[in-house]
Amino acid sequence: MTSARCFIVAIDGPAGAGKSTVSKLLARRLGFSLVDTGAIYRCVALLARRERIAYDDDARLGELLGRVHIHFQVVGEENRVFLGDEDVSGEIRSPEISMAASQVSGRPVVRAGLLQLQRRLALESSKGSILEGRDIGTVVFPDADAKFFLEASPEVRARRRFEELFQKGVESSLGDVLADQTKRDKDDSARAVAPLKAADDAVRVDSSSLPLSEVVHNMEAEILRRMAARG
Repeated sequence: MTSARCFIVAIDGPAGAGKSTVSKLLARRLGFSLVDTGAIYRCVALLARRERIAYDDDARLGELLGRVHIHFQVVGEENRVFLGDEDVSGEIRSPEISMAASQVSGRPVVRAGLLQLQRRLALESSKGSILEGRDIGTVVFPDADAKFFLEASPEVRARRRFEELFQKGVESSLGDVLADQTKRDKDDSARAVAPLKAADDAVRVDSSSLPLSEVVHNMEAEILRRMAARG
């Protein structure tokens, strides 16, 4: 991580704040690579579930990490996630895997094991990379060139998630989604290792009442300003 590295943008925030959509649009507009770190943890959770590994079994989780091969591919409007040669983009977004990912991501062995993978994926870009997650600006790239913390009210975030699940044909209720989200927020914020929090120098963006276009426009303007300053 020297001064010669590509431009790094860190976008952190809780589930449902709009990180994935905003990151995808920014990456496309700027010509940057996109690294969805949450998807990486979801892939680990999916593999653990498939192999019946307890989410707190550090020994087996550590062994599992050596067999995790992940890459991203933009297909149309989507940033598809591949586990080996298998497209798991849909499977890793289920409510069960969401909760499982929150559990495995709190294990120090998992976070340490995936740290270098996240950095490597980002630094492969020749122009710049956008990383979205919960600890990008605080742990993965504390020296990111631009840091944002995207947030929204719990009710707005739950509604967005409910609509997303509905469009995918996943049966749920708004009450269940809000309950799952509340538990995940608590788990992510209270964990001892890399808790969900805004970096001290992050630009905080509340998307509760802002249209998506305005959120993206404002963040893009800040990124371009910093790119110009960096030269």
